[in-house]
Amino acid sequence: MNKLLILLLLTLLTACEKPRVVDVPPAETLTREANGYYCLMTVVNHRGPKGQIFLTDKKQALWFTSVRDAIAFTLSPEEPKNIAAIYVNDMSDADWDNPGVDNWIDAHKAWYVIGSGHAGGMGAPEAVPFSTKQGAESFAKKQGGAVYTFDTIPHDYITASTN
Repeated sequence: MNKLLILLLLTLLTACEKPRVVDVPPAETLTREANGYYCLMTVVNHRGPKGQIFLTDKKQALWFTSVRDAIAFTLSPEEPKNIAAIYVNDMSDADWDNPGVDNWIDAHKAWYVIGSGHAGGMGAPEAVPFSTKQGAESFAKKQGGAVYTFDTIPHDYITASTN
């Protein structure tokens, strides 16, 4: 009987534990010092929207010359999974050649246009992010493509070879 009581108490105690809360760091301003995680090239020298990812054990952002590369990072089994935040440029009012340095939005809340024919930072097809569904739909109507959320972007689009 004592073992059963101890087991019940342990179960109740673990059920009362609060879930671990991860501090979500704010997006960083893109500067000339930011180098791409995969290519090690200066991020601002590339056209199209960019991405930045924060890991729970690092204070500095990992920079990506394209949104597609940032999403690919999250899908790769070789990359860390302790992601605290992912930010992408909001292309709602941005120019393709100058997507902005402070117009970051949460990648999980963005709307993406896939298949527009616009090439990202490394010349690969890009997932073009917008802060609103209406912005993404308007872009897709003019430039082609379809609208997706972060969780519905086809993985084969992101991981497909562009060679």
